[in-house]
Amino acid sequence: MQRIYKGIFIIFTLLFSSNLVSAQDGSVSVDPALLGIFNAKTPKEYTIADITVTGTKAFDANLIISISGLAVGDKVIIPGTDVFSKAITKLWRQNLISDVEISFTKLEGTNLYVQIDVKERPRLASYKFVGIKKGEKDDLEPKMALSKDRVVTENMKLSAIEVIRKFYYGKGFRNVDIQLTEEQVPGMNNAIALTFYIKKGHKVKVNSINFSGNENIEAQKLKKQMKGTKEMNRITLFPITVKNPFGDTESKQTFKDYIKDVGFMSITKTRDYVDPYFRIRGFSGAKFNENKYIEDKEHVLDYYNSRGYRDAVILNDTAIMDQRNNLNLFLKVSEGRQYYFGNIVWRGNTKYSDSVLNSILGIKKGDIYNLDLLNKKIGKQLSAEGLDIGSLYMDDGYLFFQVDPVETAVYNDTIDFELRMREGPQATYGNITISGNKKTKDYVIRRELRTIPGEKFSRQDIIRTQRELGQLGFIDPEKINPQINPNAENGTVDINWGVEEKSGDQLELSAGFGGGIGLTGTLGVSFNNFSIKNITKRSTWDPLPSGDGQKFSARIQSNGKAFRSYNFSFTEPWLGGKKRNSFTIAYSNTKYANAYDVFGQYCKSCGDTSYVKSTNFDISLGKQLKWPDDYFNLIYAINVQRYKLRNYSLFGSSEELRNTTSTNISLRLALIRNSAGPNPIFPTSGSNFLLSGQFTLPYSLLGITSNTTNSYKLPEFHKWRMNAEWYVPIGLAKGEEKNKQFILKVAAKYGFIGRYNKNLSITPFGRFQLGDAGLSNNFALLGYDIIAHRGYPVYETSNPRINPDDITPAQFFTIFNKYTVELRYPFSTSASSTIYGLAFFDAANGWYDFKSYNPFKLRRSAGLGLRFFLPMFGLLGFDYGIGFDRFNQTSGLKGAAKFTFMLGQEPE
Repeated sequence: MQRIYKGIFIIFTLLFSSNLVSAQDGSVSVDPALLGIFNAKTPKEYTIADITVTGTKAFDANLIISISGLAVGDKVIIPGTDVFSKAITKLWRQNLISDVEISFTKLEGTNLYVQIDVKERPRLASYKFVGIKKGEKDDLEPKMALSKDRVVTENMKLSAIEVIRKFYYGKGFRNVDIQLTEEQVPGMNNAIALTFYIKKGHKVKVNSINFSGNENIEAQKLKKQMKGTKEMNRITLFPITVKNPFGDTESKQTFKDYIKDVGFMSITKTRDYVDPYFRIRGFSGAKFNENKYIEDKEHVLDYYNSRGYRDAVILNDTAIMDQRNNLNLFLKVSEGRQYYFGNIVWRGNTKYSDSVLNSILGIKKGDIYNLDLLNKKIGKQLSAEGLDIGSLYMDDGYLFFQVDPVETAVYNDTIDFELRMREGPQATYGNITISGNKKTKDYVIRRELRTIPGEKFSRQDIIRTQRELGQLGFIDPEKINPQINPNAENGTVDINWGVEEKSGDQLELSAGFGGGIGLTGTLGVSFNNFSIKNITKRSTWDPLPSGDGQKFSARIQSNGKAFRSYNFSFTEPWLGGKKRNSFTIAYSNTKYANAYDVFGQYCKSCGDTSYVKSTNFDISLGKQLKWPDDYFNLIYAINVQRYKLRNYSLFGSSEELRNTTSTNISLRLALIRNSAGPNPIFPTSGSNFLLSGQFTLPYSLLGITSNTTNSYKLPEFHKWRMNAEWYVPIGLAKGEEKNKQFILKVAAKYGFIGRYNKNLSITPFGRFQLGDAGLSNNFALLGYDIIAHRGYPVYETSNPRINPDDITPAQFFTIFNKYTVELRYPFSTSASSTIYGLAFFDAANGWYDFKSYNPFKLRRSAGLGLRFFLPMFGLLGFDYGIGFDRFNQTSGLKGAAKFTFMLGQEPE
């Protein structure tokens, strides 16, 4: 309305002042015809004969006329019309002009000539920040929403300043000063450059959080609920004075009373409150964020409610700035009384009895009142574990199930509840569709679905399908979206499985130094969504034929004559296409040579006379079992390995072993149960178990090797492995993202290789090497299992008191135990990169016979690690471990620490 009044004033002013006629003597007179318009005693109708526009630079005159709403031929009544004030209002609303005037230039009879004078707002040529770092500029620019040639308005400038202020508020700078200047750009028509001068000031930290009125719950427990508002670390007694917010004179006693009200009894000054602690900055995470502070106050009340104090409120809260510009927060709470559950009665349940429902509910009369727990137990907040009433019904098809908790009585400190249920009919699956897959064929995804049309609905089917799709390796587990559409009319549920493909293909480029090999280089490719049947169709190559969910990998590793390796494997996960029966074929050929002479110099011809060569061929068939459950798989594998040693010393071995050819033919059976998931790179729940046995024929007992002079020609053994891993999510607080919680991994591993004939020694092939990072080395060529032990080098003795640094291994173990505990935290779980940190504790050891075996006599280590998974390169990891049994008086902690590096896959 203010602009309308201003426009009316301008119209009448201009009607008398802008239409002047200049006389010859220099005097000015008013055009009598125009003046007569307002001298008329009665309103008269005029016709707009012409409209001209002046002052425009960037805008077309016709655009200004169109926006004003005026048009040639319009009839206006003067006095009495408001058409011109409306025209000014319309022009103002567009925010394109900073000033507008409408005047009458000529009157011919009843034909009125109108002129619109405008002053355009300037346009933005550029803007810049002064006083901040480049990284902050890069973060601010996308938030500013300032673009070149945009019309500059006061509102735009205020909004830009507010964006900057909020940006730094979020970073803890609450005293930020922002000054904006404008500068006309030379050579440009009505264009300006904006400069934002920013002084961040000191970052505001939370010095202390102080609760009062909390008689039943300790302040420290309340502070733990404030995940986004933390105190600075306390280190020593050092008084900090807090200014009295109530002033200097009459309010002195008020502030003192306020401090007493909130529970602080030691006041050293009437004007000031002295905090008896000095708190440091550093990495305490104590910056103040007002939005998080508001959320944290709700978290405090939620915590009170979970402890039965449903009437708890925060009466008032005050933030007081101290002399170091840090905040002291004072919160006064009223707890109210603590309530308890009374009688809980079920109504409307026909499928399950009251006793069954009560056992799952787990809430008894006399338990502390917790409405959040009650809602969770009845299924209003479905959990992945499925330990609630809602999951019980939904796993049996009752998709339309509902239960409402109703308070029926509140007496003293007790609340009675009636749980009113509507079970509804059992639902079945209707239309099941798939969307989002561009490369992967529909049948590859559909065969993983547990949601089969016509079958009874089950919540577990949804969860299991999400896991199975995530395990494929080429579907992003974070982006699997089952869109569930219930049809209450016919009792069916339609589901559209929205998926997003990720790059499951890998390019392996690695380099390392160690293991007696020296500098190595590797080139490998792995395709997790391969299609062998389209290999002849060039149009399907991207870069190789894909879409059928098969796995193909090829790898070449070489270091001149010192080392070279070729590997190939192919897996069909659904052999025959009807059942989850996997088929794998693999081949490898590796040679490691002593390419150095007795003086340690590189020798081109030495590799031809001293080497070990391993050729390996595997074929395996996996079958999914239905019992005990369908997480189990049974794998049969036939393995043929040929070792060829020429003038190659293996642990100072005999001449017979230095020059031998050995053929190892074995059958391997493995029982696997894998429910870990949903992301195979970073599992967050479930477990993974393996029990396997590898067997050769007992050649010596059958008399097959009795006539041969080479006792290593056909090695005989039986080898057993047991691995168990559990993944448990812990520490998820209210308000935190589910994919940003700690994961506890607990693992136990065992291995044993034995003999059939007690008169023979255990084969030197296929033993267990313990220590270091677990990277493959030349001993892996001879069938050794490489077991990582972070914080230790490779060792051979079973006695933890003997420092392994002082010993070069002369043999490897026939028995080993390893236990691991890891606490993992994800920094990123996106398809483009999975990054997580970990803290670990390892305990492991090896033995040579059961007589000396002691599963509690272990070498222990602990440390920190980091893992990166990039789709094109696989898994990359770093660990820094301290071996507790490597300490000695001379080297101390530094000598007990070891840095390890891994690439390709997680070591054992």
